[in-house]
Amino acid sequence: MTDVVAADAAPKPAGALVRLLRRKLALFGLALIVAVVAGAVFAPWLAPYDPNAQHFDGLTLEGAPVPPGGAFPLGTDLLGRDLLSRMLYGAQTSLIIGVVANGLALLIGTLVGVTAGWFRGAVGAALMRFTDLMMAFPALLLAICLAAIFSPSLWIVAMVIALVNWVQTARILYTETTSLAERDFIAAEKTLGAGTGRILWRHILPHLVPTIIVWGTLGISTTVLLEATLSFLGVGVQPPTPSWGNIIFENQTYFQAAPWLVFIPGAAILLLALAFNLVGDALRDVLDPTQRGRA
Repeated sequence: MTDVVAADAAPKPAGALVRLLRRKLALFGLALIVAVVAGAVFAPWLAPYDPNAQHFDGLTLEGAPVPPGGAFPLGTDLLGRDLLSRMLYGAQTSLIIGVVANGLALLIGTLVGVTAGWFRGAVGAALMRFTDLMMAFPALLLAICLAAIFSPSLWIVAMVIALVNWVQTARILYTETTSLAERDFIAAEKTLGAGTGRILWRHILPHLVPTIIVWGTLGISTTVLLEATLSFLGVGVQPPTPSWGNIIFENQTYFQAAPWLVFIPGAAILLLALAFNLVGDALRDVLDPTQRGRA
């Protein structure tokens, strides 16, 4: 009986998907995400040029950006590199860091939050005080310090972002785990002799999956923005590897003469972050048991 009650409290995946697809803003966000992912995956075939190849037509001075049009749909940067090609390959960098960093942050946050919420006592107090200590540091400043200590690379940047982004997940899951641990069906499982591993795996974690999914989706937008910020400040992904952040960094001096070099990658970052936020907000609504029956 308790297993049935516990399972009933969890949202049905099929029903949640139907409600998600009924939301126009969520569909818009999904379409943007699919477009960016497709561009990143098929970049080697879609990019008209090598992202690091320099092009000069003999008419423009070397180092002068070429405006959008003709052979260069989005123009070229100050080094004569095709901006469209660099944007497509930069999408790969941004998405890889977004997924990897956010995955690591979710893993760390889940381990800390669930462990602290279930065991509580001295273990829980120590873990949550450490979480509070991490939350006291400004995330951007801490990320800059860590990125400056290590030699910046794609994987180092992903690790650095994960180390500063897990605390919110840990705090949320700690609260939910503490609440679930007091529920009647958990008490019934303990009475029946279920061990800690079984309870956590069969009853606690399934109820946390919707929260993890929502925070994972919302977290990717935060990760993409943080990666772009670090790359813009020169402590993120290093040239010549393209990322949307370092494309802005490299071309900021040409902001007035060639504004497209800043506006295009800036708009891409904005739209991708918006897309994940729209999908994350929709998932939060459709996975919330109190919203069942609503469109």
